[in-house]
Amino acid sequence: MVEKFHDELQRLKDDMLTMGFLALEMLSQSLEALEKQDAALARSVVDRKRELTGWDERNEEAALRLIALYQPMAGDLRTIATSLKMVTYLTRIGSYGKDIAKAAERLAEEPQIGGLLSIPHMGEIVRGMIGGSLKAFETGDLSFVNGMSKRDDQVDDLRTTIFRESVTRMMEDPATISRCTDYVMIARYLERCGDHACKIAEKVHFMVTGERVEIT
Repeated sequence: MVEKFHDELQRLKDDMLTMGFLALEMLSQSLEALEKQDAALARSVVDRKRELTGWDERNEEAALRLIALYQPMAGDLRTIATSLKMVTYLTRIGSYGKDIAKAAERLAEEPQIGGLLSIPHMGEIVRGMIGGSLKAFETGDLSFVNGMSKRDDQVDDLRTTIFRESVTRMMEDPATISRCTDYVMIARYLERCGDHACKIAEKVHFMVTGERVEIT
């Protein structure tokens, strides 16, 4: 019975990582589509939302089943609780990837403004935060989430910079209003993805140590 439980728990962790890297890939590909103005790639990201939803439902059901059948304790219970929280955060990250992809479709035929402002750099930081959180979950090595708060501050600052530069460009040239509005929204989506990466890191820290931390 114990061996069966740990096999199923490991399967849950593996499936959570599959879901996590799917969400990360959706975000990464949406940003690639934005930079390359690739409408077909953007559409493929939008189409993967159903796949992400499937993992959401299966992983949540698997986690609840483990609790109901085995009544786990201590570190095992923390792993399952962390997985249940991560399901929500990863679904939202993938959903923001889908939203960015929709914007990328709209912008595919439009001239880019200022090299997309600081969006590519912001996306690079956020992808690193998500990837680090997933590696920490996979390995139990919290060094992968070191400096998370500092990176989150950088993301917040970049969002403010993008907003201000977008407003300036809209005031100077009303023809840019639609594109700059999309840039502002994309920056907002990336900021929220960074926040979700921080929440995953918090839950993984609790999973590993049993101690709660807040990353702000």
